[in-house]
Formats: sequence, C-alpha cells, structure tokens
Amino acid sequence: MILQTAHFKLQTEMKRYNYSDLSKTDIQKLVQRNVDPANEVRAIVEGIIENVKQHGDNALIDYALKFDKVELKKLYLDKAELETIATSVTPEQKAALQTAYNNIYKFHQAQLKAEDKIETMPGVTCWREIRPIEKVGLYIPGGSAVLPSTFLMLGIPAKIAGCHEIVVCSPPQKDGKVNAFIAHVALLLGIDKVHLAGGAQAIAAMAYGTETIAKVDKIFGPGNQFVTKAKTIVQSTTNTAIDMPAGPSEVLVIADETASPIFVAADLLAQAEHGADSQSILVCTSDKIADNVLAEVEKQVPALPRAEIVKKALENSYIIITNTLDEALDFSNKYAPEHLILATANWQQQTANILNAGSVFLGHLTPESVGDYASGTNHTLPTSAYARAYSGVSVDSFVKKVTFQQLTPEGIKNIGPTVEILAELEGLQAHKNAVSVRINSK
Repeated sequence: MILQTAHFKLQTEMKRYNYSDLSKTDIQKLVQRNVDPANEVRAIVEGIIENVKQHGDNALIDYALKFDKVELKKLYLDKAELETIATSVTPEQKAALQTAYNNIYKFHQAQLKAEDKIETMPGVTCWREIRPIEKVGLYIPGGSAVLPSTFLMLGIPAKIAGCHEIVVCSPPQKDGKVNAFIAHVALLLGIDKVHLAGGAQAIAAMAYGTETIAKVDKIFGPGNQFVTKAKTIVQSTTNTAIDMPAGPSEVLVIADETASPIFVAADLLAQAEHGADSQSILVCTSDKIADNVLAEVEKQVPALPRAEIVKKALENSYIIITNTLDEALDFSNKYAPEHLILATANWQQQTANILNAGSVFLGHLTPESVGDYASGTNHTLPTSAYARAYSGVSVDSFVKKVTFQQLTPEGIKNIGPTVEILAELEGLQAHKNAVSVRINSK
C-alpha cells in the first residue's frame, strides 16, 4: 500500500492512496468505519437501555443532567410552549423553512400511490393496499448541531403516510427547551408535543415506553454511534422496528479534471463539519486534482466556525487516486457512501454503474447541501456501508403494504388443483383439505 500524507499549516492530515496499489484486504479496511471491536459502545448503551426500561422518566431526567447538563422539571414541551419558543424565528427564516417544507412535501407526496389489482388467473385477484404504521417515534438530533431539517425529513413523510401517533424526542438545550427552529417545524407539522430526551436513552424510551413517552412501533432518525447502537439493540430485543442504522455522516466525491477544486473542497468540508467522526472521501483521477483540492481545503477551513471539528473529521478521512472513472465508481460501490457526488463532465454516462449509495448528487452545480435541506429528497440515509442493503427514508418507510386476494367460484376451480398437489407433496393434508372442501362444495 502506498501512503502519502499532506501536511498543512493547520496540521490537518488526509491520507492518500493509489487504488491500483491496494489489495482486497486494504480496501476492506478502508471501507470499514465506525467499528466497535471491544464492544465498548454496546456495553454503555445496553446499560442505558436497561436503566430506562427499569426506571422510566426518572432515568431520563438523570441522563439529562448527566449528558445535557440541564435539570428538567418535566420531559416535554406542549404546544403553547413551542409557540412561545418559535417567536424568535425571523420572517426570512420562516420563508426558508417553508420552501424546504414545500419541496420535501411535493417529492414525498408523489410516493403515495395506489397499486392496481392483478388477476393472476381467471377468478383469482390479488392486490396490495397501503396502511400507515400507527405509532412512530422521530429522533431529532441536537448535539453539536441542531437539525430542524431532520425534523422536516421525518415529520413530512410521517404525516403523508397518515401515522396515527407521532412521538418526537430531541435533546434539551441548556435552558431546558429546544431550539426555536425545532419548535417552529413542530408547529408547521401540526405536532403539539416535543419530548426532551436525547441519545440512547431517547431510543430506549420510545422502544419500551415510559410514564411520559409512549411506546412506538418504529423509530426513525439519525444520530451518533450511541444512538445507532441503541437502535440496532432495540430492534433485536423488542418488537420495535427501526428505519435503518444511520450513524455518523459521510460523503464520497468522485472528481475528474473538469471539477472545480473550490466546489469539491467546499463539499468535503460541508460533510466534515457534522462531527469529528464524520468522513469525507475524495476519489479522483490524478494527484494534480487531489493537490488542488487540498490547497482549497487549506484556504477554506480557517473561515469555518466549526474548524476544529472539521480538522478532526479530515484526520478520519482520505483520498483515493484512480486511473479511470470506472475504478472510482468501483471503489465507491465498495464504500457504499451515504452521499455520493459525481463532480465529473459526463456524469450521465456513469449513473447506471452506481450500485450502492444513499443519495446521489450529479454534476458540478449540485452540492450535497441541497439534499440536506431543500431539494425535496430525504436526507435520512444509510451510513457505514448500509447503503448496500438499505434505502433512505421515504413515505414507504412509514407504511405497511398489506396483500389481499379474493377468489370467485371460477377461481377456486382454476387454482385449486395446483394447491392440492403442492400441499400434498409437502405433506400438509389440512392445507389440501381447505381447498378440496371448497371445490367439492355445492
């Protein structure tokens, strides 16, 4: 493996690899992330879950003091409190949130489509109908960055799906409340209560229920490694489903010689500012492209308010130099990024080869930020290579599709003999009889 390291005045490091020199083992190590080999995170999270399961609201109040440094008198904000908090949102900010709301709603509303009834053979009709998941829990992060955009991304499809009960949890701020933008989005969505709970403890509360927080059927929302681990644990130990394992954020940018180093650097830094455990990967077709992008990174970092977080994330990131764009896409499919940017001239020729990605941003004028906020697509996406098997959140995530079938007299006679034979060859006589009695009935 060839390894070079770029040293900046900022002492930021991004490792650089030549793709042709990497073995399968090298690549496997590179695409792995957020691994907990000693199960330290799991042990901590299991303790939190058990505490919440046993002590309910009291455990949540204790964790708010321990982790959020706030002494809570109660664990929720009602509609009147949300309205008061939201008064500080400016008209300009309201307009921006409304535009985002409108675009996200428009994109997701189109996903709610009735399916046709299919006659599989004369007299045998099958179809599916949509039913909402009755109780859903939305986790809205509030750690190093408060994310009202996530509230929109989860709340809008939940409303479109027609979920009967929407439970919202978000960590309290130092004043024991939530950010004004979270409050405003709650009102936009018609949600009258926000629970003040964050981290793994919020996931446990929604999975098991407490005196204040209702147990839900499915939990949605991104978070740090503790939130992600809590979601995977409750999915395997309770009858509560989850949207997907969505942990620290990541972006992979594929750039050719036509890419703007300024744009690419900005895209890498936009992802890096999410958190120190975020990853920003550059895959490009020459060292020159890499050098130019790194020079821009050095210029742009000092102006960022979250520069220290960015620098830590960049230390966790790297650059891959490939000989061709086909190689770049090959690596991307192995990495399976949450966000994939094709900063290339002929991206139209490359999209068919994208197998694994949460959301894709095409061309030089499509930053990942538009998907985070307002283009309409959902930004709650699979991370840590789960894009190999999971899709991002959509209206489908909030519904079940129930199958129906109905037979006429002609239908039971047409399909009956087939079922009788198949039931008999499997040795299930009662299955055969259920058909036979109908065929032989007058």
